[in-house]
Amino acid sequence: MSFDFMKARRAFEEYLNEYDRDDEKIKLKIVHTYGVVACAEAIGKRMGLSGEDMELAKIIALLHDIGRFEQIRKYDSFQPDPMDHAAYGVEILFGEKQLIRRFAEEDTFDSVIKEAIAKHSDFRLEGIEDERTLLHARLIRDADKLDNCRVKIKESLDVLLGSPGAEAGKEKISPSVWEACVRKDSVLSKDRVTKMDYWVSYMAQYYDLNFPETCAIVLEENYIPRIAERIVYTEPDTVQKMKILTEEVEEYLKGRAGGK
Repeated sequence: MSFDFMKARRAFEEYLNEYDRDDEKIKLKIVHTYGVVACAEAIGKRMGLSGEDMELAKIIALLHDIGRFEQIRKYDSFQPDPMDHAAYGVEILFGEKQLIRRFAEEDTFDSVIKEAIAKHSDFRLEGIEDERTLLHARLIRDADKLDNCRVKIKESLDVLLGSPGAEAGKEKISPSVWEACVRKDSVLSKDRVTKMDYWVSYMAQYYDLNFPETCAIVLEENYIPRIAERIVYTEPDTVQKMKILTEEVEEYLKGRAGGK
């Protein structure tokens, strides 16, 4: 089966016309979507993916956050509490209206696309036995996190955190959030209390990368120090812990990029 990615992209642009493209959060997610497509392609090339799997990866990347736009329109928020954007995206694509057919004419890989999108934002990737589905579920999670490096470096801190970076820099890191970092683990959404907790979670998520190729790109682009340096930390305990976290994440990625 072959995918017509450019046709899928045109269909996606038509879908976006239902939303306010001038809204800063909508803009962020549009740019992020195309960033994830580029990241999926970059990772896939390094992995030596077949042409078919590469096109499938790009379609999944194009659609992975399709539920976000309605979430923003309804709740003006990226937070998971009011709406599970991944589950809603699956409903949009594979529910009664079968919107997926606008993007992929054949249903050959519907199960792969559906599962990859459904699980792309899960805290842990579990419950997938099919090898190809697992490949694409891992790839979209890595591509999503890889573009999030760019987002955290370039986007407004007011949009990302809901406040200036200087305000977050005054805060301490909550104990449960720091405990996750010490374990070299991602941070549970429910454990995030302060703006600094959110910022720390954005760095700790890179403990959950799947492929050495992704780790190598993060290191080559010097993303971790660049993210850390966006905020001026004035709380002494936070200054020390952010220095430790930056060094620990970098060392972890070096080990993974080396195939360990």
